[in-house]
Order: sequence, then C-alpha cells, then structure tokens
Amino acid sequence: MRKFSIALCLAALALVSCEPRRSKGAQLLENYALVTIPAPDLSGITDNGKEVLNLYRFAADQADAIYWEQSFGSKETFAHLEDPAARTFAEVNYGPWNRIDKQPFLEGYGPKPAGANFYPADMTDEEFEALKDSAKYSPYTLIRRKENGALETVWYHDAYGDQVKKMADLLRAAADITIKASVRNYLLKMADALLTDDYYESEKAWLEMTDSKMDLVIGPNETIDDERYGIKASYGAYVLLKNLDRTATLNALSARLPELQASLPGDASYHSFVPGTESNIFSCDVLYYGGYTNAGYKVIAINFPYDSRVQEEFGTRTILFDNIIREKFNRTVFPAGMLLFEGADQAHLDANAFYWNIVFREVAKGLGVKETVTGKGTVIEALGNEALTLEKAKSNVLGAYLCAREVEAHRVDALIMKQDVLATFVANVIRSTRFGFGDATGRGNLIIYNYLAEQGAISRKASGKYGIDYEKTEQAIASLGAEILKLQATGDLAAATEFVNKYAFVASTIKADIVNLELEKIPVDIRLAYER
Repeated sequence: MRKFSIALCLAALALVSCEPRRSKGAQLLENYALVTIPAPDLSGITDNGKEVLNLYRFAADQADAIYWEQSFGSKETFAHLEDPAARTFAEVNYGPWNRIDKQPFLEGYGPKPAGANFYPADMTDEEFEALKDSAKYSPYTLIRRKENGALETVWYHDAYGDQVKKMADLLRAAADITIKASVRNYLLKMADALLTDDYYESEKAWLEMTDSKMDLVIGPNETIDDERYGIKASYGAYVLLKNLDRTATLNALSARLPELQASLPGDASYHSFVPGTESNIFSCDVLYYGGYTNAGYKVIAINFPYDSRVQEEFGTRTILFDNIIREKFNRTVFPAGMLLFEGADQAHLDANAFYWNIVFREVAKGLGVKETVTGKGTVIEALGNEALTLEKAKSNVLGAYLCAREVEAHRVDALIMKQDVLATFVANVIRSTRFGFGDATGRGNLIIYNYLAEQGAISRKASGKYGIDYEKTEQAIASLGAEILKLQATGDLAAATEFVNKYAFVASTIKADIVNLELEKIPVDIRLAYER
C-alpha cells in the first residue's frame, strides 16, 4: 500500500508539472468568485413594470459608460488583450489597476492616480487652492485645463452630456410607462437632476417612493474614487426588486432611529443630530449593478441620500441587498472565519448574524453627526480626505455595537446570540483587511482590526488561529465608536490624521492571514454574471 501511495504522488506531481502556467490575470481573477444572478421572478410585476425594469437597466448602462471615463478612459482599450482573464480582470476593476492595492496589473501603466480622472494629472495642490471658483468643491464638477493652461470647473452634465441626456431620456420614457404616481414623480425629478446636477428634489422624491416593488438608485453618489480630496462623486446604478415581507419587518426599525441615535456611546453632544422621521429600510435583491457600484468588490447595502439637508428634513433609506449578502457570507466571510478562528469561535459564525450586522451598519451611516459642533462646517469639509475612512470605520463598528445590544435585548427577529454577532463581525473585519490600504473601506477595516488587537479583544493563540474575548470586543467597539464620533463632531483634522495614521496599517498578522487565505483559495470577493 505504501508503494502504491508513493506511485500516486509521483503521478500527481507529473500531472501538475505538465499543467500550463496560469497567467497573472487568471491568478488575480481567482480572487473573485463568479456568482450568477438568476433571472428574477417577475410574476407579481405587470407588463408595464417589466418594461420599466428594462429601461432602468439601459439607464444603468449609461451610468456605467460615464464611470469608465471617470475611472480610466475607454473600455475598448483592453479589447486587444490576448489573455481573456486579464481582459476580464480589467473589466472587474474598470481599468488596469487592481483595486485592492491600486497597483497596475498590466504593463505600461504607473500607479493609479489619487484623483482618478476628476482632475488634471499634473495639477498641484497650490493650483487647486488658487482656483477662484466655489464650484470646485462641488461633487458634480470636474477640474480641467483651458487652452492657456489655467484651471476651470466643468459640470458633469456638460462633461458627459451625451450619456447624461440618454440617461434622462430613458428615465422619462420609464415615467411615461409606469402606473405608479410616486415612481413617475421620482423618475421625472431624477431626469431633471441629471441634466442640472441639482439632486435635492430628486432625493426627496426618491424617499417618497415607497409603494413600488422595484427601485432604481442612479447618478453620482459615492466619493471613494477621489482619493485626492474626497470630493468628486462617481456615477453608479443599482436596479433592485423589493422583498415586501422582509421590508415590512425591517421598517419597524425606522421609527426607532432617534432612540438608536441616543443610545450611541460617548458624549451625547457628539451624536446630537436627529435623523428625519421618514427614514425607511428596504429589503431587495439586486438585479443589476452599473458603474462604480460594479467596480471591484460588491456593495451589499446602501444608506442614501448623503445630502445632510435631506437627511435632517426627511431621513434616509437603507436598502439591504439580500441576494448579495447571502453570497458574500457563503463565499468569503464563513470560509475565512472557519480557517482563521479556533473551534469555539467557529461555532458562532452565522449567516443571520451577518445579515443583521449589515442592517445596523447601514442604519449607523445615518446616525452620529453630520455637522461639526465646533463651527467648522460639515464633517466632510472639516476632515477632508480622512472623513470617508472614519465614516467607514464608524458605521461598521457602531453597526456591530447596535446589533449586539439589540440582540441582547431580544429585539431582533432571528435566533442568534450576542457572541454570534461579535464573532461574525470580527470574521468580516479580518477578511476585509484583504482590501488593504488602497481605499477608505480597507483603511476603515484596518483601523478596527488594529484597535481590537490593541485592546486584547482578538489575539493569536498557540494554534496559530484567532481567539475572541467577547467582553473585551464589546468594550472595544463601544470605545472605538465613541472616539470616532468625537473626531467627527469636533472636526479636528490634525487629531483625525494622527488617529488614522496610528491604526490604519497592515500588521504582520494581517499579512500572514492574507497568505493563509490565498493559499486556501478563499475569494476576496465576488463578481457577477446575469442570467437572461
């Protein structure tokens, strides 16, 4: 038997040596598990509604085309690549740069520009500061050079005029077809907003649109790609189908937002903002991503709008992406936790705990403070490029804080324990550190990881795996949440920069975890295909 086993091993080695060497593109693409979104069940949707959904997707494609320009340039640049995996990976990343480390994976390209295509590549900070045009601070303007070399601002609706007009025309066509008055109002307001870059009325109309089984979130929203100043918004789109029963369950949380706000840790004056009473929570399946929302790792929930005026007057809408949350847990969070945790903590990894952590993470985005209490303007204005990193860390850690408290008080509709919430949260933080230092999401998770380690909440055991001290974890997320709320409320940029520099680093333990996860071929995230 021993001789037979040796023979089998030698044969296996021979086969491996004969396998063709995988390209770099193929190796990188393995980090994203391919998930097929099945054709949706539209049995409860009218023929008009089905046509509206088609128009939504066409509009999302226009947002996708604009985002290519914002992120890199022409998608057709990569059509010539002989390696199909490299071509696909370029499409996943919307350019030649790996979104995890911001470094090029194709020859002939330097590091990813911090300002993407929002600013001239050769623009200096001094030039930007000297530009006498307040529109330079708008999320919806590009900075360009005139023929004489001077800087000027160009509004998005002018810079991307053809695509924006097509998008607006598609939304107006959908408005003509829909039988829902609230949907028609939103689509018409959104079409106007795209053509003017004034989104106040469209965001109000979106929040008022509560009676539709479908939803469309479209336009320039997220500012993550502007790593230079954290100002400029990227175009993206989500086409969504609502889960009516689960939405009804989640919406019971909406009335409790002021209560949840008051329960946050730390000085009460640092979370005195009173969220609007019209906030709601939707449970949806994603039918289609376009633009920024489709780039790199997939967003699993949103809390919009970002306009603090609309938030204060009318609240926010949280949308959970049920199908994507399920796929993320099954393909990334659970296998990562099983690999990295000791047995007792593995037992607390739970899909429902992951779902409710995400629910409260998105709720936490609308809590805290939007304006500084020191007269320094909004948190974004005061903290600049550190604002988004701290917001990502805040919403994650306060989401876990709220979720653990709500589960302990038996106010969550799931059979989970506080330990399930905390263990699943830690697993997600550790696997998310693979996103690295490249963007605000990665830096936010690094802050949480290093803070938890510093506080002794998580530690490497003799087995080489992590052990979780649940009491210290609960205390750490409360103290970290309170510290971030203070930085946001006071608008102290120097203190915020010092805090981020202290905690947002890739520790040696993280480097070892990343190697471990890669050797076991556990995906960093997912990429999508759509069943027709």
